[in-house]
Amino acid sequence: QVQLVESGGGLVQPGGSLRLSCAASGFTLDYYVIAWFHQAPGKERVGVSCISGTDGTTDYARSVKGRFTISRDKAKNTVYLQMNGLKPEDTGVYYCMTGHGVCFPAEYDNWGQGTQVTVSS
Repeated sequence: QVQLVESGGGLVQPGGSLRLSCAASGFTLDYYVIAWFHQAPGKERVGVSCISGTDGTTDYARSVKGRFTISRDKAKNTVYLQMNGLKPEDTGVYYCMTGHGVCFPAEYDNWGQGTQVTVSS
């Protein structure tokens, strides 16, 4: 069964850090582009970071560049999003999604249930 499972969310104070994980099962991430999306309350889902499963190329939205780092562990078939310097506007649900081509793909074929991140004092 093809599945993506996000984890690592939680409540953190402004300026704090979290590391999100996206574990894939039933397929290998080697042939996909994997993107993290952020959905703030009442807003549309927005891509924040992306990594190519083939060559490791990464991309970031301007709002997170320098604060977030995406990485991949091939052995664990897992993608991570290290989030530093968190701001209240980073609050929302984070989803990992897979597609093909280059970052950020126009279409996605797999996604997880999301993990909640709340940045608040």
